[in-house]
Parts: sequence; C-alpha cells; structure tokens
Amino acid sequence: MSNKTPTENIKISIQKSDFSIEKENNFLSNQAPETGAVVTFTGRVREFSEQPDVTGLFLEHYPGMTEKSLKRIIEQAQQRWDIQRISVIHRIGSLAVEDQIVFVGVSSAHREAAFEAARYIMDYLKTEAPFWKKEITRSGEHWVEAREKDQTARARWSAPD
Repeated sequence: MSNKTPTENIKISIQKSDFSIEKENNFLSNQAPETGAVVTFTGRVREFSEQPDVTGLFLEHYPGMTEKSLKRIIEQAQQRWDIQRISVIHRIGSLAVEDQIVFVGVSSAHREAAFEAARYIMDYLKTEAPFWKKEITRSGEHWVEAREKDQTARARWSAPD
C-alpha cells in the first residue's frame, strides 16, 4: 500500500511544554467523516524503571535529526497502512513523575490500521529516534541504555508475515 497522508494531516512536535490529549484527539478526528478509528498512546513518567525510586527524568534530543527521524518513521507507517491523520509529540527537558512524555495518535477508516500504525510508530520511536533519557532517583542520576525489549518489539515489524 502506498498511501500518502497530506502534510496538513501530520503533526510532529518536540517540545518542553505539556500537551493536551483532548486537543490531539480533536486534531485526529474533527471534520473527518471518513474516520472510523482513532487510536492514541500516551507515555508518562512512572516512579520506577531501571531503578525503583525514580523521581523524574531528563530528556535530550538531537535537534533537526530527531524531527527527520520521526518524519521517516511516519513515512514508513504510511507505506504500510491507510492512515488519515497522525500526531507525534515528544517532550524534552526535565519531567516529574506522572508527567506526560510522549503522544502517538493515528486515525484511519478502520481500527486495524490505526492500532497497527500507532504501535509501529511507537516501537520505532523508542529505537530509532535520537532521544536520550536520564533517570533522576533519590540515590542519583543515570543515563538509560537501550533496552532489549524495545529492540524485540521493533524486530516484529521486519519479521516475514
């Protein structure tokens, strides 16, 4: 499938400020009578990860390169599924426990395409986009290494059907 979502229906943002899930849902679904499914994912800072006492995160990115990487991931998803609208937001800077980190939203005529495309985008975002994450804990700070489970999730997309 070589569907190309119009540029005005694609939203990519890397930002320090928080985002509104309601606003993103509206972008994905308003004035879109052909839309049968809207799937969203929101990632948040949790109080545990590599360490049990996480109090926050610090996220950095490579400006320019990160946006290009996200655009490429979206283009790959468009080649696989019939997508109507896409929103990808990733926050950077200092974040506290319970803060929102990332939003991935996809709308499509059918739920299967929306679910699959959203999962694909998130799996590739975790492994291909140049973001660096430092966990802040009560006992200190440390940079988070790439995780094998994220690589395994991404590998599923290149496995033969």
